[in-house]
Amino acid sequence: MPARPARTLAVALLAALLGALLPAAAAHAGTVQGGRLDWGIKSSFQSYVTGPVAKGSFKLKSGAATVGGSLFRFHSASGSYDPDSGTFEASYSGGVTFQGHQKPDGAHELDMTVSRPTVKISGGRGTLYADVSSKAKDTGAVTSQSQVPFATLGVGGIDMKGGRSPLTLTNVPATLTDQGAKAFAGYYAAGAQLDPVSLSADVKTAPAAQQPTAPTGTPQAPQTPETSQAPGTFADAAVDWGVRRTFREYVTGSIGQGKWTLAEGAQDGGALFRFPQGKGSYDGQKGVLDAAFAGTVRFTGADLDLKFGKVSVKVENGKGVLSADVTTAAGTKNAVALVEFDAGGLKTEGKLATLTEAPAMLTEGGSEAFRTTALSSMYKAGTEMDPVSLAVALESGAQLPALPDLGSTAPPAAASPSAPAPAATGADAEGSSNTGLYVALAVALLVLAGGAAFLVVRKRRTTGATGADAATDAPAEAPAPPGAP
Repeated sequence: MPARPARTLAVALLAALLGALLPAAAAHAGTVQGGRLDWGIKSSFQSYVTGPVAKGSFKLKSGAATVGGSLFRFHSASGSYDPDSGTFEASYSGGVTFQGHQKPDGAHELDMTVSRPTVKISGGRGTLYADVSSKAKDTGAVTSQSQVPFATLGVGGIDMKGGRSPLTLTNVPATLTDQGAKAFAGYYAAGAQLDPVSLSADVKTAPAAQQPTAPTGTPQAPQTPETSQAPGTFADAAVDWGVRRTFREYVTGSIGQGKWTLAEGAQDGGALFRFPQGKGSYDGQKGVLDAAFAGTVRFTGADLDLKFGKVSVKVENGKGVLSADVTTAAGTKNAVALVEFDAGGLKTEGKLATLTEAPAMLTEGGSEAFRTTALSSMYKAGTEMDPVSLAVALESGAQLPALPDLGSTAPPAAASPSAPAPAATGADAEGSSNTGLYVALAVALLVLAGGAAFLVVRKRRTTGATGADAATDAPAEAPAPPGAP
């Protein structure tokens, strides 16, 4: 009978293809570079800090941002991922400081900073570590600890093996540890439910084979020599400023119902806008800077149309002023001084002059710019605005600080909890390397299907066919993790 040899041949071909191709498609361990982590820490704690009892607030640092109703976004993931074992480790940049219960001397009884969250997952267990600086609730003693095992993560039902870039985990339950409770300054006991954690991570896999290096003695391409700038000038510069966090939240929220648009080279760093391509002069000995930058940012929404462009910065005698052309429905005003900032920290190290997160206050001109918006009554002169950061490349070849790297995708920022998504569901940002395998398998399956079809037709011709209902396997729905209190 010809049917059995045909089917046997198809099965043999399929087995041979699987044996030959599957090893070549094995995943390689990769490096995590880029991504974000969204976490509210504990939303009830946020409400307490900003409520009528503590009468406090929170401040973002090192590029952290806010997203959604009560989430903090940490950025620039770095670490490693092994798809064979599912071992994952990623550290994220940024921090948030909570302050409340202000005393007459200006100090705060409640003062806690959480920064640099790191997620480690291995063997079905997950832990979130963080740098924590806090003032004890009872004694007022201040402690600072690096990478405290702050929370256990409920990753037991997540298959971390075989994931592709970008990896995403959504609304993973988090529980306060013993060490985390101590670092939390005694406000919560171990076992307290924290806000769930969502994250994404871009994974760059190592190439299967390294390119051979040039043998000794092989001529190399000549390197372009770095040239020093003429006295008083600089090679490049950028200024980072987010305007004001609560203003951004208003614009994109349910009341403002708007957005912002960047143009002419401006860049979005999540919690800040970068105005690049700085040109001008700098005297490091005197601490004097006069620079103009490229880029515009335009905020639009309900009763709102406000654009800043042609941003410039002047620094002298430890004081700085950031100015811009301001365009509203009433027209454009040129070179409006928007904020003043403390420039005493401007320092030169090597080929860079930098100033990081200098406190900034709204000027009278800046207040005037906001009077055409729905927030005119809130933004008076002297209002605290987002800090200003400067970077000046004194020579060609000097690298300006990188913008926060938010990765190629973002985990959902929805407040409603959902089951954690398996890491293996991530799409491969660089394209699948298994295309050849899939094609070969498809061919083999077609051959096998041809043999099977031959058998069915032959059987129908001899004995008649019986119908059968097609069945599908629906994936079981995982239970949703408990929501934050």
